[in-house]
Amino acid sequence: MNKQLYHLLKPNEAKQPTWPDRPAVFKRIAAAAGAALLGIILTSPTAQADSYTAKVYATSLNVRSEPAGGAAVTGSVRGGTLVTVSKEQHGWLKIQTGNTTGWVAGYYLKKAGGTAASSQATVTAAKKRTSPRSTTAVVTADSLRIRSGPGTGYDVIGSLEARDAVTILSRRSGWLKIRTKGGAIGWVAEPYVTAGASAASAAGIRRTSSSTAVSRPASAGLRGKRIVVDPGHGGDDPGMIGTTYGTMEKDLNLQTALYLRDYLEAAGARVTMTRTRGNERPALSSRAELAQSVSASAFISVHFNSSPKKISGTLTFFYSESDDMKLARAIENRLSEGIGLKSNGLSFGNYLILRENETPAALVELGFLTNSADESIVRRSSYQRKAARAIADGIADYFSQ
Repeated sequence: MNKQLYHLLKPNEAKQPTWPDRPAVFKRIAAAAGAALLGIILTSPTAQADSYTAKVYATSLNVRSEPAGGAAVTGSVRGGTLVTVSKEQHGWLKIQTGNTTGWVAGYYLKKAGGTAASSQATVTAAKKRTSPRSTTAVVTADSLRIRSGPGTGYDVIGSLEARDAVTILSRRSGWLKIRTKGGAIGWVAEPYVTAGASAASAAGIRRTSSSTAVSRPASAGLRGKRIVVDPGHGGDDPGMIGTTYGTMEKDLNLQTALYLRDYLEAAGARVTMTRTRGNERPALSSRAELAQSVSASAFISVHFNSSPKKISGTLTFFYSESDDMKLARAIENRLSEGIGLKSNGLSFGNYLILRENETPAALVELGFLTNSADESIVRRSSYQRKAARAIADGIADYFSQ
């Protein structure tokens, strides 16, 4: 059915799921807490970082007693201040500057240089290292984050799985600059990558083994397809804020969407993102128009849900009963195969980014941030990867119909 037949009377409505409903109280909570709860970059539950120097990119940044948005504020640091980072936990960084010590949201820090605790001998040794000739290597960890720079203080821009092959471009202080098979470039921790003969052997295993994330891998039907991936919300719009852990939906959306991008590109698709950074907030109309401007074959919007009821699981929305529903059904079929949360099926969604979109489009809600169990699960990178893989495989199934 033509999308225009569904055109209702709210052309400028923002994304607010019609089922289950987002109550007004949660909207007020999100708006009031947006400034107080600083952005959470979702990383591993607890990680010990090497000490390094970082710069504050906020007018004033609250320092808290614990790594949580609801923890007591013990001080603040001004924008441009250089601090020493010693620990990382749930995207919060433990910092010290002058007499001020505590936890701040890592979203507002950027690494300013080498590690603060490096000895002169280490620095000298690092300077003597030269970039190696490009060599092939494989990932030995179950999951390995790709970061924008050589250290845990840099943004996570993607991920790799065990036996994924990469090309090593250079080394720096225990970190490797790599290029993935899909062409993405970033930095990974050196201990979790193996090069040489063992890499070729492991790569061979990868080619002959099947993925266990979902029952069937993404097909070659994605090759050459242009896909627009839309991480919902962003910037000063945090979306839903988790009622148990204070998780910001906009950060979950972005991280999951980046995993989805990686899976699609690895299968040969060409991906256009509506946003790639937490501080970006494109207009809803521009997100929908982007798909047409790049002649996309599909548009996927990634979100996490809320409800006043105790509801759990995923939900996939469509607008038109033609291509939109087919795409949504293909994705939901994959989500229902098992990613850690049950599937609640399909639902009609009268959202601008679906309604005003000329490209086959679907909006996925990957868990309820108003459900403490769901929120705990969706914060894990392992869940985000499984969800992203299922969505990618569902898109592939859609093109194979």
